Amino acid sequence: MTRTYDPLQYVRDYYSVPAYKGVKVTAYGKSGVITGADGPHICIRLDGERHSRPYHPTDGITYNIEIPEVPKAI
Repeated sequence: MTRTYDPLQYVRDYYSVPAYKGVKVTAYGKSGVITGADGPHICIRLDGERHSRPYHPTDGITYNIEIPEVPKAI
């Protein structure tokens, strides 16, 4: 059995952020999408840009992801 390494897993574990490929984010007021990771940084392609750039996962980044509500057990 082969395990694949997800570079974003380190970012999620270390910084406790929902950093997944394809998640929409706002970086310093500009919207974009996560395309991967470069070491401890997340790579974000801002809307209208051709290439991704590395950003620190907690500095100026808002993760635009909805976490589903879990129904309460009765």
